[in-house]
Amino acid sequence: MGTIYADNLIEITDRGVTFHRYYFPFGDKRVEWSRISSIEARQPSVKTGSWRIWGTGNLSTWFPLDARRPRRDRILFAALGDGSSIGFTVENSAAVIDIFKQRGLLRESSV
Repeated sequence: MGTIYADNLIEITDRGVTFHRYYFPFGDKRVEWSRISSIEARQPSVKTGSWRIWGTGNLSTWFPLDARRPRRDRILFAALGDGSSIGFTVENSAAVIDIFKQRGLLRESSV
């Protein structure tokens, strides 16, 4: 499994994305590329989950643990094939957004 990008919050490989600290207390979740239908990058706000440190507010989007989420410059949303999504942040949003663009997953209107 070749790592394309890794930080304390996620790891992107040629097989998919691993979200660190997804499950309680600190379990990771790996999502294969085939399960991700699109990625959207949004400006942080209360509405987009900037203060959602861990968990969900609407039962359809889950946020892995990130105590620094309120200070991040982008919040990304991975839409999964089952109608749910993962809201997540990364340490280097420009690099990660570029990776998702290259894979054809980033919604153009979202950056």
